[in-house]
Amino acid sequence: MKRIGVFVCHCGTNIANTVDCANVAEVAKDFPGVVYSCDYKYMCSEPGQVMIQEAIREHNLDGYVVAACSPRMHEPTFRKCAERAGMNPYMVEQVNIREQCSWVHADKTKGTGKSIDITRMGVAKVAQNEPLFSTTIPVTKRALVIGAGIAGIQAAIDIADAGYPVTLLDREHSMGGKMAQVDKTFPTLDCSACILTPKMVEAAQHPNIEIVTYAEVEAVDGFVGNFDVTIRKKARYVDVNKCTGCGLCSEKCPKKVASEFEMNLGTRKAIYVPFPQAVPNKPVIDAKNCRFLLDGKCGVCKKVCPTGAVDYEQKDEVIVERFGSIVVATGFEQFDISKYEEYGAGRIPDVITGLHLERLMNASGPTMGKIKRPSDGKVPEKIVFIKCVGSRDEAKGRPYCSRACCMYVAKHATLIKEKIPTSKSYIFYMDVRTAGKNYEEFYARTQNEYDAQYIRGRVSKIFQVGDKLIVRGEDSLLGRPVEIEADLVVLAAGMDPQQDAKDLARTLGISYDQHGWFTEAHPKLRPVETHTAGIFLAGACQGPKDIPDSVAQASAAAVKAAGLLSKKELTAEAQTAGCNEAYCSGCGLCVAICPYKAIELKRISERVHGGTRERQVSSVNQGLCQGCGACSVACPSSAMNLKGFSNDQILAEVDALCQR
Repeated sequence: MKRIGVFVCHCGTNIANTVDCANVAEVAKDFPGVVYSCDYKYMCSEPGQVMIQEAIREHNLDGYVVAACSPRMHEPTFRKCAERAGMNPYMVEQVNIREQCSWVHADKTKGTGKSIDITRMGVAKVAQNEPLFSTTIPVTKRALVIGAGIAGIQAAIDIADAGYPVTLLDREHSMGGKMAQVDKTFPTLDCSACILTPKMVEAAQHPNIEIVTYAEVEAVDGFVGNFDVTIRKKARYVDVNKCTGCGLCSEKCPKKVASEFEMNLGTRKAIYVPFPQAVPNKPVIDAKNCRFLLDGKCGVCKKVCPTGAVDYEQKDEVIVERFGSIVVATGFEQFDISKYEEYGAGRIPDVITGLHLERLMNASGPTMGKIKRPSDGKVPEKIVFIKCVGSRDEAKGRPYCSRACCMYVAKHATLIKEKIPTSKSYIFYMDVRTAGKNYEEFYARTQNEYDAQYIRGRVSKIFQVGDKLIVRGEDSLLGRPVEIEADLVVLAAGMDPQQDAKDLARTLGISYDQHGWFTEAHPKLRPVETHTAGIFLAGACQGPKDIPDSVAQASAAAVKAAGLLSKKELTAEAQTAGCNEAYCSGCGLCVAICPYKAIELKRISERVHGGTRERQVSSVNQGLCQGCGACSVACPSSAMNLKGFSNDQILAEVDALCQR
């Protein structure tokens, strides 16, 4: 019989308030196999770990149970503690008597009884545990960054500065993301392009960075340290190696269409560069609008190109490359304001979003920086802002706060007053949230120095009368209805995940929440990591955030990625699934259910009645498996078992509870 120790943590008063920890430790002394049991105020502290290590040596323990907080919090801590004392780290069980017991009970007697039962089950499991040993896998010292907005650019530069090659990929024609569309940044009112463009140039000129724009990830195979990524480079119909970026083709192109970059407030040509500071500054042909590609007519761009860079025969190129780590920085989309029919969004041309206003304010925008109404080009005098459009609205499926809206509305009101001194801004809000350095001061200055009138309340309806917009709402502080005759209405549209975020998550094998934001491994302890080892998150793809937070998270993700690449080889997860081929029926249910694509079917030959036959069985890629156990639960023939959580171990816990 194994010699088992039990260590009960008070967690200050988190556990001790509703659990008699000393009593739990005392009762545990009588559990089968337990030779030592004690309690301590903070078991995860250095003195607590020293206590455990001394007990291992003094009592010659084969395994131990820590009754404390969630294993998600400190299981690695206690495993390393065991390893330092010479014990196999997988002979340790951490049972949760905090979140699953103390925090959900007010009755100390019941909480103590439940804690004893939970600890009893942990002891029964340790008695069934067997030492597990990790394997090692080689590392491809190269990183992929998906998304070339400000977060992706920062992550790529940081990884490249650490000495590792990086491929920076974006599906748009240029780097820059949403920040490229912004005029100025809060709270300093710095020119957005003046901050972003040097970063774009630095990335493009960095010897360790390869820029791949107008491309998408189609498939990801392999595992941490060795991801095989299938990338589709879409046809630009322009040879970027020959093109000098002279712009003659765009100048001579006769076809004009609405510009997506200008939020359809301006036009572009069918062969175009999305914005003047674009990197790479090479044009792409819009196949949906090019007259030559549609009906074989025109061809002006090819005729005038001095280097012969235009190639109408260019096709998509699919390549497969290997990377050691991946940083996902795909950013966000602006909420679709047409869902607010009561605001006339999409019907009334002078009801616009904050991003539309950014382009109107920008010196290189469709109006050369002059704020004009989209409907008639007149300069607006009365501007109404409506906050929380697509944020904090459960009716629209957006209960979360988009974080940046309060500040960019304050910025817009400030800039409008500077550009149109006679103007007046009215801002309808639910709450004002300015949680950032110098944010509150900026908001106060907008009110006091720039005459912005904040009205606490919601807007019920917007309709047009002549060339005016009638905005009806309420002032909840005064308790009366409000009606404003406005020239322009700006909706502070919230942030949404990218439309295909869920598809990308499935391709990468990472998780996402109910809204489509990618989820981190742990909100406090692993905020830039995912549950798939080697894949990290940066920027607004994880959730709404502003530029400083995106850049900070990008650097954090870069450090994690570079740290992984710095290793000659990686230690693979020991608690992985395995298949007993004798029991496997080859149904493939485990293949479909595995979220990490770690299981595939293979054919084996076996002897039957003097002959041989072939059949298919499941095979687990130990490098990809994250030990989630989904396959073990789904397997109808009990062929799949998870090391450390075998059927025998789980049943031993159940039996211990039933036999108490």
